[in-house]
Amino acid sequence: MKKLFEPITIKNVTIRNRTVVSAMVTELCGPDGLATEAFIAYHEAKAKGGWGLIIPENYVIAPGVGGFANLPGLYDDSQIASHKAFTDRIHAAGAKIVCQLYHAGRRISAAVTGLEPVGPSAMKFASGQWEISRALTVEEIEQIVEQFADAAVRAKKAGFDGVEIHGGHGYLLHSFNSPFSNKRCDAYGGSITGRAKLSVDIVKRVREKVGNDFMIQYRISCEEGVPGAITIEEAKAIAILLEEAGIDLLHVSQGGDFNHVVSPSSCEAKARYINNAAEMKKVLSIPVIGVGRINDPLIAEEVLRSGKADLVTMARASLADPEFPNKAEAGQYQDINYCIGCLQGCTKGCLVNPMIGHESEYDITPVAVPKTVYIAGGGIAGCEAAIVAAKRGHQVTLFESSDKLGGQWLLACVPPGKTDFSSLAAWQQRELKKQGVTVRMQTALTKELVEAEKPDVVLVATGSKPFVPPITGVQQTSVVLASDILAGHVNAGANVVVIGGGSVGAETADHLALHGSKVTIVEMRSGIAEDASARPRKFLLERLEAAKAAIYTNAGVLMIGKDAVYIEQDKQPKKLENVDTVVIATGSKSYAPLLQELQNCACEVLAIGDANGVKDGKHNMHEAFATALQI
Repeated sequence: MKKLFEPITIKNVTIRNRTVVSAMVTELCGPDGLATEAFIAYHEAKAKGGWGLIIPENYVIAPGVGGFANLPGLYDDSQIASHKAFTDRIHAAGAKIVCQLYHAGRRISAAVTGLEPVGPSAMKFASGQWEISRALTVEEIEQIVEQFADAAVRAKKAGFDGVEIHGGHGYLLHSFNSPFSNKRCDAYGGSITGRAKLSVDIVKRVREKVGNDFMIQYRISCEEGVPGAITIEEAKAIAILLEEAGIDLLHVSQGGDFNHVVSPSSCEAKARYINNAAEMKKVLSIPVIGVGRINDPLIAEEVLRSGKADLVTMARASLADPEFPNKAEAGQYQDINYCIGCLQGCTKGCLVNPMIGHESEYDITPVAVPKTVYIAGGGIAGCEAAIVAAKRGHQVTLFESSDKLGGQWLLACVPPGKTDFSSLAAWQQRELKKQGVTVRMQTALTKELVEAEKPDVVLVATGSKPFVPPITGVQQTSVVLASDILAGHVNAGANVVVIGGGSVGAETADHLALHGSKVTIVEMRSGIAEDASARPRKFLLERLEAAKAAIYTNAGVLMIGKDAVYIEQDKQPKKLENVDTVVIATGSKSYAPLLQELQNCACEVLAIGDANGVKDGKHNMHEAFATALQI
């Protein structure tokens, strides 16, 4: 990791390594824009974890101009002191910190902040039910330039090492830069120079007010994912203008009106957008930061050695493991809790790390009186609870009836694009050993064991079982469970009907199609995989379409025949013929018989994970974490 941990000096700021945490919304500040203890502790954990440059979220330049209600602000002198306390603690931990200044523009919502959305032209933000923005007047634009500059002065007084002017992700400055959203015919529209005028004016005015000894960086989007939008060549031209205006560092991002492009998911390539940074380096003399699902130190090192970027943003990696840089620098790659690209949290929490965002609230220090804790079930919820309870000093024994830890999470790793999910199960197994948890494999925890060994606490984490609907013909040998398909226990035929089009059913169909089966999905609702995150769902639907999967929505199954499935769609009967295999993916139900058996037990008994109600991985992990913390 020679290059990743090489210091770099920009302006008069020396950053200890090339790792960057970019801004991610937490809403840990109050409506007054002051830095709270929760906000400070969240970033401080990353500074202590070894990150080089930290960029906290979206500092609003005026009241109400953010896309969220509880954002930090530097629009008034009274806010400086709390943010000075913030920067002091980040600096004490060895990191540098840059204040990201922004105006949400068309992404303002009256329902959230009370203000109307504004932009270069009258047009709503494209990726949701947003209000139509009002076109700003020239006088208002000039006022915004001053607001950015005044906020930058306050950031300097608050001890920040620089400011980042946010010109990406569909926010105000980006909407001016982009031909998709800027339809003006005055000095702030038309040509590239006109569309970039607002950003250039802000950079120049900020430089005038903060002086030459203060670092200014700019975050730019150069790939939007919408027709008629900004191109990489236009973005490079704008970057040249920005460098000439006085920026010291360019943060090369992507995404705009379809803003899910900002965060690539598990099914996309590592370093997905790094070539955009490489293109910027061809025309600039200042350093650039590269982004795009860089969640592994080896990928980060490769990017830097290849010369495609000078620093690398690994924002979501910092959520999964704030200690990522310290572990990587020490060569402890296997101890890193890796981001899995699930997109189930990110802005407000993390699936694999329930602690993030709660640093000032949760206490994992050892208890005064340790207890004996037994946990039934070695899925991710049971393992998480065991790890946390052991960290608290309890004597923990984990019981797993099978020969593998991970439970149904192991099946979640199987469909296309979800291999990274396995890193969570692998990390948990290493942590169980590190924390001294006794693991008893192929041993089910029973009432008899509990009565004989008398633990103080029993956590029931026995998960869930597939729900099999009472369909005529469901007992035939050609009918199998989605879990058995994903586990490799059964082989599907050439022509497969999947009953159930939630995430499990759709992903199982995707898996089967990739391996040569012709798949048909039957789903009662109006769409498939509606419980999936938006970005992974997009690619899932595209793969199913490419595989020519037949999809019947608003449809129910009437009967399963010997080689046919009889369905009803919109009250019209249909027969699906020449069916070799029928896969049941109609959901799950909690499985916790031990909970009832221990009802009158002398010890404390609690259910966690799917045993306490079927839910997604994030909610199971967070419930297990919080429950173990209370023991």
